[in-house]
Amino acid sequence: MLTSATRGSVPAVGLIWFLLLALGLVAAAMGGDIGGFTSGAIDGAASAITLAIGLAGMLALWMGVLRVAEEAGLTRHLAALVRPVMCRLFPDVPRDHPAMSAMVLNVAANMLGLGNAATPFGLKAMEELQTLNPRRDTATDSMILFLVINASSVQLVPATVVALRTAGGAADPTSVVGPTLLATAVSTTVGVVAAKLLARARLFRAPAQAGLEG
Repeated sequence: MLTSATRGSVPAVGLIWFLLLALGLVAAAMGGDIGGFTSGAIDGAASAITLAIGLAGMLALWMGVLRVAEEAGLTRHLAALVRPVMCRLFPDVPRDHPAMSAMVLNVAANMLGLGNAATPFGLKAMEELQTLNPRRDTATDSMILFLVINASSVQLVPATVVALRTAGGAADPTSVVGPTLLATAVSTTVGVVAAKLLARARLFRAPAQAGLEG
């Protein structure tokens, strides 16, 4: 969580929310609309609860469906398709190294929207990548690239967005699947290219490593 600098201080996010509420109250008082401020706050809280309950139900359904797909071996099959690409993206990671297997499974799970299943694989991948790291206090190019891929993450099934649209009453909640796939594919491509280019720039190399390469 984002916190302020001093130990035991109020979390920065909480402070931001307090300031927003205070400014809203002051603006309502100056405009003579305290009643509107109060009713808006109450209606907003009620809407948030309704949305949360609907979202929980939709997510439970989608996660259940995706869990069945995972148990049926879909994640493993997708991982087999992803592995050749991952091996080319991470040439400094041996194909039979545990880090490669963990990264492949993490990416495959993320593509299916299985965030809970992807997290353990991601943590395991970072642990294994650290065993290949000659500088324990500096992230390797593979670590950085893996983080970029996780942050952009190609989405075949954007379960959370579909659930939000369903809870919001969208006429066609799944209409975002195609655009989401395109957008995440582009963002992942740009992220990978940027990471590869920056990895070659001496400006972003660790001093000792840059000296060895020079």
